Amino acid sequence: MELIIQILMLFILINCILKLSFWKPWQAVIFSLVCAMFIIWTCRYAILQSKTQVADYLKNITVMQDAAVLITIESAICFAFSFAALREMFGKKTKRWIQPLYWYPGLLIFPVLFYLLTQIIFAMPGTGFTTISYLLAGSVFVGLPALSYLARYLYPEKELRLEVYFLVSLFVCIIGLITTVNSNVTYAAVKEPLNIKAFVLSFVLFAVAFLAGYLWNKIKWRLKPKKEFKNQLK
Repeated sequence: MELIIQILMLFILINCILKLSFWKPWQAVIFSLVCAMFIIWTCRYAILQSKTQVADYLKNITVMQDAAVLITIESAICFAFSFAALREMFGKKTKRWIQPLYWYPGLLIFPVLFYLLTQIIFAMPGTGFTTISYLLAGSVFVGLPALSYLARYLYPEKELRLEVYFLVSLFVCIIGLITTVNSNVTYAAVKEPLNIKAFVLSFVLFAVAFLAGYLWNKIKWRLKPKKEFKNQLK
């Protein structure tokens, strides 16, 4: 299970790099600086952790289920950005409430950096904690903008980069749900007799909604040429 979680963290890091590739270089540098400062600030908390304590956190079902909720929410934000950016590519005007999606870099990168800091501290017992934190902070500060530039260089087409970003976000969402299962069922199914009345009501509501949408679509496409013709006359 720990290996799957590490793979999940790797794809979260890749997802962040891909998102930075849509930003301007100075914006990626500023976010990398924030990540570097976060590493230096959390060093005081990372040195208090132990291998067994971190392993217990990763095996704690409650903690992982809470993390799955955050992963699902962030993946939904990534999906929304992908569709918003795709609409913009086709000439659709971006609405104001969608603009924050372009500025959201992904907050899951911060716990990933904290985990990476703890693992490096465990792997280098003879090195000073401050030295490790500053080396990692410097690597992140230089590496994130460089890797985002590399992603832009390897995938110069924005459409292809956006597709890869969407697929990675989908992969993160799926792995995030897998890591919380751990052979346990959160909500057990309740055995109830078949409710014919509720089933028929649901089918009728679906049929009415489908018919209303179908008729509205027909009416809209018939009124659209008339509206365009009136605009041309004006």
